[in-house]
Amino acid sequence: MLIFAVLGLGALAGIVAAAGAAPFAVAAALFEGAFGSAYSVGETVVQTVPLLLTGLGVALAFRCRLFNIGAEGQFLLGAIVATWAGTHVRPPAAINLPLLLLAGAGAGAVWAGVAAWLRIRRGVPEVLSTLLLNFVALQAVAYVVRGPLQEARRDFIQSDEIATAARLAILLPGTRLHMGVLLALFLVAAVWFYLTWTAGGFALRAVGAGAEAAEAAGISPTRTVAATFLLSGALAGLAGAIQVSGVTFLLSENYSPGYGYTAIAVALLANLSPVGVLPSALFFGALAAGSSFLQRLDLSAALLQVLQAVALFVLLGYAWARAQRERGAGAAVDA
Repeated sequence: MLIFAVLGLGALAGIVAAAGAAPFAVAAALFEGAFGSAYSVGETVVQTVPLLLTGLGVALAFRCRLFNIGAEGQFLLGAIVATWAGTHVRPPAAINLPLLLLAGAGAGAVWAGVAAWLRIRRGVPEVLSTLLLNFVALQAVAYVVRGPLQEARRDFIQSDEIATAARLAILLPGTRLHMGVLLALFLVAAVWFYLTWTAGGFALRAVGAGAEAAEAAGISPTRTVAATFLLSGALAGLAGAIQVSGVTFLLSENYSPGYGYTAIAVALLANLSPVGVLPSALFFGALAAGSSFLQRLDLSAALLQVLQAVALFVLLGYAWARAQRERGAGAAVDA
């Protein structure tokens, strides 16, 4: 690991230097933007929450050998339906927020369910269907903020703000840190428990290890695939709902900076572990929060994406080298 860390740091330093900045200055700016004050820490956690939930959803799907590339679309559908619930539905105040969150999770599950149906009934690879559904969801956001959900005054291409009762409470005054982080942490524990200690989690892992063997053992791959898709989509849709109820309070165009795509990197970096998704999401959340300070050095925000990619490649390279070493050790034992 030390060799890969040194290579990675060297590559990062070289890229930063090529961009015309001092590597230590960039590192200091990123750290200050992510952890330099209470507000910065709050922003880091705010950026981490959607990455944590979408990353959990992607990790679950990948554990079942379902290549769900559609967390972005599921996130957006969750945001759309949550915005509708927060602006057009007027339930008693006590259930307004739970209803909004459930609506978002349900929308994400339904959107993932479309891909599940296409795979199970039509044999359409989920890589293709989930990727294309992302673009459909993106156009759906553009449509609703210009039509059914556009604000009443029609001054801006965005929705009205959701009802006050449908908003998550702020945990730390003076920041945007909201109660959604507690729900996200609870779901990390819940997903770990589900995978480790429940029959459904065992079926998911068994199908992921080998669908034919799982079926021979009495596990239905079809039901497991459908359930995993729905759960994965629900987590991503909930992330969209939490972003509406805790951060933006409305829906607009270009709503997501790509949380659902970054979630793939989060899940891979965590080695598909629900607990590992937490530090992985925090890492990417800190980079996203710290990137605002890169403007002080006159650096493009695109540099952040390059740094994220290099860090991911280094860690994937280490994982590959470790797998090769373990395979070689196993072959030696068999010999």
